[in-house]
Formats: sequence, C-alpha cells, structure tokens
Amino acid sequence: SKDETMGRPLVEDFISDDYMEAVQAVLTNSCAGQEVANFEFPLITKFGTRINILLNATPRTDAKGQITGVVGVGQDITELRRALDENFLIA
Repeated sequence: SKDETMGRPLVEDFISDDYMEAVQAVLTNSCAGQEVANFEFPLITKFGTRINILLNATPRTDAKGQITGVVGVGQDITELRRALDENFLIA
C-alpha cells in the first residue's frame, strides 16, 4: 500500500541483493539525463514473493534543459515472463 512504501528506499528495501547495484545504476543514470528503456529486474513484494518488473525511465527537463525529475513506469511482467519461458521449453 501507499503507506507501506512511501518514504522508504526503493533499492535497499525492495530489490534483491543480486540486482541492487544494477537497479541503483539505472536510477542514477536516469537522474543524470539518460533514458532507460526495457530494463528488467526482480522486485520483492511485501509477502516475500519475487515478481518481474520491466522499467522504463525518462528524464524530465524544464525550458532551459535542466533535469527536473524522472518519470518511471514499471510493469509487472511476471506472467508474461513465465509464459515465454514455458513456450521456450516446449519449442
């Protein structure tokens, strides 16, 4: 829920140890102006379940070209990944 996640550090609290460095690099690069497309990583839910997230992040700039923030969209692609993996095994 919003109350459980707001104000908590994303990488430290929700990313598995094996992906912390990569996710932090993506977020840092986004804040520096680099667009990130189709970065896939696992996220740990509050129930301890691992889900697959596809992240796209785009820097936002003001009229002077200064970065003012980042718009990030994460999609849960767990079922899609599972179906693709099963299809690969069948083929």
